[in-house]
Amino acid sequence: MDHIAAVEEQIVTERLRRKLNEVNTAAHTHLFPVQDHVNFTLQQAYFSCAYRCFDRSRTQDEINRCVENCSVPVMRAQNLVESEMAKFQERMNRSLMVCQDKFEAAKLQQIKTDAMKDLESCVDQSVQDSIKTLPHLVGSLKASLSISE
Repeated sequence: MDHIAAVEEQIVTERLRRKLNEVNTAAHTHLFPVQDHVNFTLQQAYFSCAYRCFDRSRTQDEINRCVENCSVPVMRAQNLVESEMAKFQERMNRSLMVCQDKFEAAKLQQIKTDAMKDLESCVDQSVQDSIKTLPHLVGSLKASLSISE
């Protein structure tokens, strides 16, 4: 019986791994336009701005300040995206920890057969809820970064 439980746990673990990959894929898909804007549009503007900073009539300090000022929009955008994604990850982690806590409590009560199914169901719901928030998160990022559709 112990061997069967171990095999079942392995199967559920693999399903859970697939669910988490589903979130990663969805996040990358939804965030692509934002990352593209930051990595290309804003970076291109940065390099163009920085290029114009190199003028022989300027001192080295003036050039450095100019280049630094050019980097502000890119840095702000990157920090905003990183911050929002960290919050997203944190919310999802908390949700998954609730699932784990329920599973551990069920194991302590020795309701193991349903515990694995309940864990899988809880994780699935958590993943689906997280994926549903992605369009709103991306919409908010686009609005903050003035990205038109």
